[in-house]
Amino acid sequence: MSALAQEPDGQARRRGLTVSYAAIKRGTLWLLMAVSFLALIEPSPYEFVFPITLLVFAITGIRFSQKLLPMAVLLLVYNIGGVIALIPWMDEPASVRFTAVSVYLMLTAIFFAAIMAEDPLGRLETLRKGYLFAAWCAGLAAILGYFDVGGLSGVFTYASRASGTFKDPNVLGPFLVLPLTYLLHAILTGRIGLAKGFLLMSVPLLALFLTFSRGAWGNLVAATLMMTSLTFLTSSSTSQRARIVFLTLVMLVLVVVALLIALSFENIRSVFEIRASLDQDYDQGVTGRFGSQLRSLPLLLDLPNGFGPLRFRFTFPEDPHNVYINAFASYGWLGGITYLALTVATCIAGWRAVFRRTPWQGHAIVIWSALFVTILQGLQIDTDHWRHFYLMLGLIWGLAALPVPTGEAQRSLRTTT
Repeated sequence: MSALAQEPDGQARRRGLTVSYAAIKRGTLWLLMAVSFLALIEPSPYEFVFPITLLVFAITGIRFSQKLLPMAVLLLVYNIGGVIALIPWMDEPASVRFTAVSVYLMLTAIFFAAIMAEDPLGRLETLRKGYLFAAWCAGLAAILGYFDVGGLSGVFTYASRASGTFKDPNVLGPFLVLPLTYLLHAILTGRIGLAKGFLLMSVPLLALFLTFSRGAWGNLVAATLMMTSLTFLTSSSTSQRARIVFLTLVMLVLVVVALLIALSFENIRSVFEIRASLDQDYDQGVTGRFGSQLRSLPLLLDLPNGFGPLRFRFTFPEDPHNVYINAFASYGWLGGITYLALTVATCIAGWRAVFRRTPWQGHAIVIWSALFVTILQGLQIDTDHWRHFYLMLGLIWGLAALPVPTGEAQRSLRTTT
């Protein structure tokens, strides 16, 4: 008999040591999320760990629900549009790399959706914990860089703003929104206390503030409001709703106090006053961000294949900073129309997931709150290559595809996590 034999309950046994396949899968998922904080280098550790995670799941078992076909097909057609648009620019390394990254991110979204078919609560909790670890690592780097501790400002800041282990503060900020929303949800629902919750939030929240990203600030505020409202509406008891209202008011006061303390520092207040203004010079005028977006529309209507991947910047001063315009510009009409269809289908799946009574309803509320706001944020920034966007996209589709457990099955899911 082999020294390593598979047990009926899905466990591997070797010399008396029992290792659960479920634990191995959760371990690789935690690692995948944990290394997601390091995006300064390309390829990043995330790109190395994902194939390993995919291989582990392929060997130990992964199922793909037919309910995920709409998402998978739409993502595939979207990327086919990108490949077609790439053809005239095959000699441009940046354009080829852009298209390859799009295909890779498509695979990650499909993977995250598929793994929800089994052990959804266990895997969601694992992903949440790994993401929180990553948020702390990225947040600490951002804070150390902003305050130039050990001379790290040259590495972890960009244009006097905290970027941490990301290349762009405008990406670091939104990356921190999901774990912060998770922590706020845990406080509101009583899973953790207020003091512990704020301690866990402290570093990611300060780092997000120091990015001075208007989009990230708005993303967090909107996601928090949406999560709180959905948690209140789906609450099953009056006492829990009263708790949500009370804690929301308490946290609001604490945040205002923390903001006032932060603004008491001159260097922080001066940058905040500039960034908090809605009237930025690079947004205004015919050649500003919004002017370029409007001027691109008639051109794109005459170009079935768009400008080509990453070619918008060669016609206008900079990238479109609008994921929907970028879809038409970099993926052509086929990709642009498909991306709009994917957005509509995702909204249907997301709202369906949050209002179903399931053991993972809380996860669905948090993920959908962050994802829905990110979808809206796409009107002002290119979000199509954010790893965490594809994570949330896959997870919300995976949760929407799950059947609602009843009776004993629902009780079993709660007791095994």
